[in-house]
Amino acid sequence: MQVVYQRCCGLDVHKKKIVACVITPEGKELQTLGTMTEDFKSLVQWLQSKECPIVAMESTGVYWKPVYNLLELFGIEAWVVNAQHIKMVPGRKTDVKDAEWIASLMRHGLLKQLKHLDYLDEQIKRLDHAVARK
Repeated sequence: MQVVYQRCCGLDVHKKKIVACVITPEGKELQTLGTMTEDFKSLVQWLQSKECPIVAMESTGVYWKPVYNLLELFGIEAWVVNAQHIKMVPGRKTDVKDAEWIASLMRHGLLKQLKHLDYLDEQIKRLDHAVARK
C-alpha cells in the first residue's frame, strides 16, 4: 500500500487521557498522556521531536477541541475525522489499537478530513437520533 505521509500521528482522545501513536520510517512509537496543559505541551514537544507534521483524531465528544487548537497553534496540521468512517480493528477494542489504526490509515492517505460544517451536521444528526429514540 502506498505511503502518503512518512511521518504522522494518530490520537485517541478521552476526557482524562490521550493515547498517541507516531509512525515514522523507523517504526512506531506510543505514548499515553494526561489532558492537562502540561500534558498538551509534552505532546507537542514529542511530536516536534519526531518531526511529525500531521495528526489525525476522531471527532467523538468535545475532548479533541483543545488538542486540535494547540496543535494548530504550534504549526502541526491537525485532522478531525468522522469516527464512523474509521473501521476499527477486529477483536478487543483498546485505546492503543485505536491510536495505531488511526495513524496507519493516515499514513496511507485513507482518512477524509472533516470540514467544520460537516462536523456541525454530524452533531445535529446525532441529536436528532437521540431525540427520536426517546
